[in-house]
Amino acid sequence: MSDVMWERGVEWLSAAATDPRVCKREWDQGDGIALLQAGRYWDVLSVPDRLGLLTLDLLWQPALPVPGPTLVDTAAHRVGFFLPPDPGSRWIGAGLRHARRGSWVAVPPPYRPARFLEWLVPPDGTGALHAPGTLELALRQANGTLAVLTPLGAD
Repeated sequence: MSDVMWERGVEWLSAAATDPRVCKREWDQGDGIALLQAGRYWDVLSVPDRLGLLTLDLLWQPALPVPGPTLVDTAAHRVGFFLPPDPGSRWIGAGLRHARRGSWVAVPPPYRPARFLEWLVPPDGTGALHAPGTLELALRQANGTLAVLTPLGAD
């Protein structure tokens, strides 16, 4: 990513903060993580890491647009997909967590990892997000693949 894209990504992501200047200071001088409120510019669908990583792999297809911002939490073993805010949506499934208005999400800056958080696809500042329909189809396909690969009763 170019410096201009990093800068745009920082501006776009920090706009979700209560005070974008404080957010940027936390990224640069604090522990490198800022808490941002979901539901205004984006929601986050968090899934178990095996499902999320396979889903992201399925989304990297030439026929599809570049996937939207995607974050991995290596401590919690979760992958978060940034989607358009939709207060009426209901994501249902084992292990799915939907962060929307009223939820807070810990994020590192787009230009580097912080502790256990890292961008797999950093925000580029354009506001591009995962398309919910495309993400749902990829999640279903990945879940079906994992069901076949995982022996019954194993994690």
